[in-house]
Amino acid sequence: MKRLTALSLIFTLFLALLSGCAGGTSPTPAPGGVSDPAVTEAADGTRTVTDVWGREVTIPETVTSIVCVGSGAPRMAAYLNVMDLVVGAEDHDKEAMTPLRDYSPVWQETLSALPSVGAGGGSGANNAYPEELITLAPDVILAGFSAEAADELQGQTGIPVVAVRYLSNGLADETFYAALRVFADVVGAQERCEELLSYIDACKADLAGRTAGVADADRPTAYAGAVTFSGRHGFTGTYSHFGPFDAVGAVNVADTEGEEGYYETDREQVLVWDPDVIFLDPGNLDLVGEELATFPDYFASLRAVQEGRVYTMPSFNNCGMNISYALLNAYWAGIVLFPEEFSDVTIEDKAAEILTFFLGENTYSAMAAGGLTYGTIDLLGG
Repeated sequence: MKRLTALSLIFTLFLALLSGCAGGTSPTPAPGGVSDPAVTEAADGTRTVTDVWGREVTIPETVTSIVCVGSGAPRMAAYLNVMDLVVGAEDHDKEAMTPLRDYSPVWQETLSALPSVGAGGGSGANNAYPEELITLAPDVILAGFSAEAADELQGQTGIPVVAVRYLSNGLADETFYAALRVFADVVGAQERCEELLSYIDACKADLAGRTAGVADADRPTAYAGAVTFSGRHGFTGTYSHFGPFDAVGAVNVADTEGEEGYYETDREQVLVWDPDVIFLDPGNLDLVGEELATFPDYFASLRAVQEGRVYTMPSFNNCGMNISYALLNAYWAGIVLFPEEFSDVTIEDKAAEILTFFLGENTYSAMAAGGLTYGTIDLLGG
């Protein structure tokens, strides 16, 4: 009887060890719930990481090949300088270079030569190609997916899937910090990760510090219209708590309606607000042009239009937030709204600094060629 009990105990321990080698899930917090990735090393050459959803995933101790799918994942690989580990690419990154995703001008040619592993996009759903992934057999799949989609893809492929989804809030909120740290831990790029986050912190401090002494009464009111978020929008598409405005302490008129993030306001409401300065996404000026042709008197009655204070503000969201573009837009907002406080800053020089730091190259000319421009807009055509 004692012998049987001992054998049963050994068998139970064996099953426990087996279960510990499989990636599993735990209750899923909101993105960013993991501020410092938890890592547990095993004696069999594996380790367990906790992703942004609180999922515990067992991965090789040393990761030498990865695939990035979903919102923001390829971008983080570019920021962390680990594109050499990437062995497959999504269709939308392979098909053509687009500056709408900041890493594309630098890496599209490389990505286009890789096998296809998914459709691409920012929905958070699982649109990867399981059979292709099984054939490639990367060590880890890093996914900008929901927890459910990450579980689904891991079940389909048998390959560890670590979720690194982040939100497009502010300039780079805590969900981005958490996701980048998870990604960096998987690929061993912790030093580069902390350099990036320290740089973002320094930019935020610089932006806020420049306008800290400006009296509330002297802060101009601003409106961001024709924004791109979950698609293109006309003049009344706007943001509350708009990261570039918040970073420099501008008064965002769209904050007054109690909405969170992107929303459609009323045309007449913008007239009531009558902001000092208007920014419009240059990628949606065709939509604004159609509205202008229909309602010319409306636009002519806006004070910012009359005074020539309408400026471009390129979109910084495309399959997740382009952190480099968001920071650049914040400096542009400062240059326009607080010219004295930002008198030593030019958008060209700041673009060269930010883009080179994040991407290794100054892609400002590619941005401009693709319509992501910084300048004035004459809606009256005078």
